[in-house]
Amino acid sequence: MFQQIQSFIQNLVGPHGDDFSPDYLRVAVAALCFQVMEADGTVSKSERDRLREILQDYYHLDAGKLDALLTAGQEAGKEAVDYYRFTTDIRRHLDEDQRVELIGILWDIVYADGERSEMEDHVIWRVADLLGVSVRDRVLQRQQAATRSGPAEESENEDDAV
Repeated sequence: MFQQIQSFIQNLVGPHGDDFSPDYLRVAVAALCFQVMEADGTVSKSERDRLREILQDYYHLDAGKLDALLTAGQEAGKEAVDYYRFTTDIRRHLDEDQRVELIGILWDIVYADGERSEMEDHVIWRVADLLGVSVRDRVLQRQQAATRSGPAEESENEDDAV
């Protein structure tokens, strides 16, 4: 799974400078990550660290470029009124498998702080729906992220019946 995620992010192409335009695909991905992190009203250090780790591992950015991407993603997320702006661009550029992998990345960020909230579930459900990711794939990605993060949690969500 790690190599799949790495391959997914490395396949995203774009500018090589320090500036990231708001419509740049990497910014859309980072913005969705921020949307998920902020969904429960608290952005933990572990979530921020996990996002930095993911973006660094896959994009191989130096510290300055990584900070620029994070800033651009966070700003784009704050300016957005919905997820459609980001998901439309992502859906246009990524195939189905890559979109499923993106949902896995979002779940990894959710589980970075060891807690999964109803609001985080809702954001990922909505993003997955807009990306055309099936309920089955969304749930499988969540289960895999939960397994990667540590002990399996008991689920209270009806989505768990795959």
